[in-house]
Amino acid sequence: MSNLIAWIIRAIPFGTIIMFGSMGEITTEKSGNLNLGVPGIMYLGGFAGFASSYFYEKNAADPKGWICVLLALTAAIAASMLGGLIFSFLTITLRANQNVTGLALTTFGMGVANFFGVFILNGASYTAAPLAYASFSKKIPFLSTKLGIISKTVFPYGFLVYAAIIIAIVLHYILNKTRVGLNLRAVGENPGTADAAGINVTKYKYLATCIGAGLSGIGGLYYVLDYNQGIWATTGQIEALGWLAVALVIFTTWKPLNAIWGAYLFGMLYWLYQFLPSILGIKVASYITDLIQMVPYVVTIVVLIVVSFRKKKENQPPESLGLSYFREER
Repeated sequence: MSNLIAWIIRAIPFGTIIMFGSMGEITTEKSGNLNLGVPGIMYLGGFAGFASSYFYEKNAADPKGWICVLLALTAAIAASMLGGLIFSFLTITLRANQNVTGLALTTFGMGVANFFGVFILNGASYTAAPLAYASFSKKIPFLSTKLGIISKTVFPYGFLVYAAIIIAIVLHYILNKTRVGLNLRAVGENPGTADAAGINVTKYKYLATCIGAGLSGIGGLYYVLDYNQGIWATTGQIEALGWLAVALVIFTTWKPLNAIWGAYLFGMLYWLYQFLPSILGIKVASYITDLIQMVPYVVTIVVLIVVSFRKKKENQPPESLGLSYFREER
């Protein structure tokens, strides 16, 4: 039982990172834009959030935790939305190839974050923002201590874990129950028809891409200031987690509610290599461990194959996904 609890406690924070990334990409892809720059955007969000809180802690006479949180969130969302705006300008206004632009944005985001990160590290391999970490990882009073096993498994996390679930529910409601969501899905399915119906296609694509980038950036912020204990280092996992978030979008068939359980399932599968031997009471060779770490990606491929064969409309990506819209051709 103790191994199972430890497994869950590891999986939920891990899943939260990719949940933010996948919700951002779902929002973007619902507009018909395919942004493969998610890893770079998460890098930008993580670095901007860390840098703002780090310099505040370093220079303020009496730094406050809530100001750290506010600064970090604002900086992370602003930086990642700027990345989304760059992508939008290149692919919507200039109609550049979305696949190439997204990959370039990943390289750009990683490069910018690591370049400026060198000045913060100042020759060290890592540095930390302890007040920001303490603030982001602060547990909910009472619920984290008084409910036995529920407190141990459900409430030992920082507020962004629960915010991710709430955002997924709100996003599901907006996409499926509001006129804005209906218009956005119409733009993603057939922008020509949406344009003829009076919907501003460019506005919806820009907004969805920038808001989606902002959500993805929060995932990078959560990784650095909570999951990674407020540490910015020369090595990190953000890029790999960004690609896993993109895979999660396919796994969840572009549904925000599926991103909740899907992200936690990916977290369980990712940490399977560490807990499976102890749960089964066996020793596992190192190459088996490497194979087990591939499971989330293999599961995504299997789901993609199954979905393509079933051909149900609700499980398919938006019809215009990855295609530039030329108004003159409608």
